[in-house]
Amino acid sequence: MSTAIKTLKLPFLRLNRAKADEFARLQTLNTSVANGILALPKTERRALTSKAFAHIEIGSAWINQTIRNTNARTKVQQFRCLPLETNNQNWTLHKVGDTYSISFGLQRGIKKRAPLAVHSANHQQWLETVLEGRASSGSIKLWCSREGIWYACLSVSMDVPDVEPTGRWIGLDRGQNVPVSAATPGGPVIFWKAKRIRHIRRVYARRRMQLQAAGKHRAVKKLERRERRMITHINHGLSKEVVALTARCNAGIRLEDLSDIRQRGRQRRTTKTDAGHNRDYWPFFQLEQFITYKAHLAGVVVEKVPAAYTSKSCHHCGALGTRRRHHFVCPRCAYHAHADANAAQNIRDWQGLYCPLVLEAPADGAHGMPLNTVWEAAG
Repeated sequence: MSTAIKTLKLPFLRLNRAKADEFARLQTLNTSVANGILALPKTERRALTSKAFAHIEIGSAWINQTIRNTNARTKVQQFRCLPLETNNQNWTLHKVGDTYSISFGLQRGIKKRAPLAVHSANHQQWLETVLEGRASSGSIKLWCSREGIWYACLSVSMDVPDVEPTGRWIGLDRGQNVPVSAATPGGPVIFWKAKRIRHIRRVYARRRMQLQAAGKHRAVKKLERRERRMITHINHGLSKEVVALTARCNAGIRLEDLSDIRQRGRQRRTTKTDAGHNRDYWPFFQLEQFITYKAHLAGVVVEKVPAAYTSKSCHHCGALGTRRRHHFVCPRCAYHAHADANAAQNIRDWQGLYCPLVLEAPADGAHGMPLNTVWEAAG
């Protein structure tokens, strides 16, 4: 059995101004407590408990979590804002009719219940599993957005049975021109285009350049956050479609291991100046995380394979071919294909690194070896 963890970000339902101001005041107080802890020597920080802050009106469980969070941030000199957080023992989930609510004691000796706005069917399913006892509740964090909306971030964990591989795989090749190419088991290769991502990158890079020249630094940060949210939304949609396709095919997912790709891969200067093709803007790891955790919840096996030569090897004979943009040509067997489709098929059918050898017998046919015999040595 393995454990799947998900964080539910749920806004409070009809939170009035008095409660919102109370949350903001206690968050400011919590931040000042954390900054006071940072001013102490490290030896004194580790020995702190909630007894040292008995004069603070925030509950002791919340203060203990603040102490733990502060000690964990070893490189922070001062907090601008530290949200209120506590563990699973200090909040309870309730349901009355169709309304979900949570009760927690934020202030010492006072426990209140606040309703939540739940609009997603996926969130409702997770909350129902907590109420039924099939999932365990984790920590809770009170967080305020830049628009002034207060959220309860609930951590929920559930045991997921380990899934055995079915022997069928879908190979996923990730790239910049084509974000995902999926080679289905024995079927066609499906492409997801990157035209929208490149357009967003270029448009926002141009806007940031104009705002930077005008000295509007806050507007630049705002654009960066908006662009990040848009790309994250696209990656969520891509990963959801990939996992749904894999579940329909009753197969597992094979991904190429792209660790340190930014350090290993070289880029031309003209490529780096184009925000649509700059590899530094490529969110391949985020997409991998989304695919992994969604597949984990759907009961789909995920396997990583080495990325070496997956884009250069011929899927038919294994020889090294020539790739020119989207076109792949094998000089040995004259195989022509889309370069990303060829790479996805290599990932799907990966069985280990191998090198094709062509051994020719002597002209007189000594040793009884026929001419042009092909041997494949598995590595």
